[in-house]
Order: sequence, then C-alpha cells, then structure tokens
Amino acid sequence: MASIFFQKDKRSGITYAYESVSYWDKGKKQPRTKWTLVGRVDEKTGEINPTDGRGRKKRAGKDAPKPGPVPATRTARLFYGATWLFNVIGEQLGISEDLKRCFPKTFRQILSVAYYLVLEDKNPL
Repeated sequence: MASIFFQKDKRSGITYAYESVSYWDKGKKQPRTKWTLVGRVDEKTGEINPTDGRGRKKRAGKDAPKPGPVPATRTARLFYGATWLFNVIGEQLGISEDLKRCFPKTFRQILSVAYYLVLEDKNPL
C-alpha cells in the first residue's frame, strides 16, 4: 500500500514529500518500506513541486536522446601566433601602411620592437 508523508529537513527547514510503499521481504521474513522522494512542499500553498533531491526539477517525460558524434567534413591544423594577430590588426587599422610610408627602410624593425614590448611587458629590451 502506498502513502505520501512529509518530512522536514532540520538543517534547511525545507519540507519534502515522500511516497512510502510497504512490501514483504521474503529473505528476512519481515515487512519493509521503500521511500521515494516525490518533491519539495511549498510552504505558502502546500503544493508539492517535483524534484529529484538535488534541487533540480523533474522533467516531464523521458530525457531527450543525446545526439551522436558528428563526422568532421574538413580537418586542418593551423598555427597562428601573436605576431600574425598583430600583423592582421596593423593591416586593418592601417598602422603598417603608415609606418611603411614614414620609415620605408626600418618599418619592420619598428613593428618588431612594438610587438616585443606588447608581448614581453616585464622584460627589458
């Protein structure tokens, strides 16, 4: 016979609803009881909110099946570093072109020093 009873957690003060099912244990020749958590009881309304005991609400129905592995159509291994990123940023902002116009012979060294100062901020030149 199944029945629902309420039990209050002393630590948190939350009241939980349990379903109790009695059965006969043939091995021990004794009656036994199995408790199953039904949910958390709302103090204001007295309604039972379904939960799985870990603070999560129960989902209606079964869980959706997880998608299987998706085959890769293209694989590539590319190596880009910080200097590549700075080169792209410099080209988009026009800094590289401006340095090339102002310092046609040494613009690469100036960019290299600037990259070093940004990447190695605590090391002296």
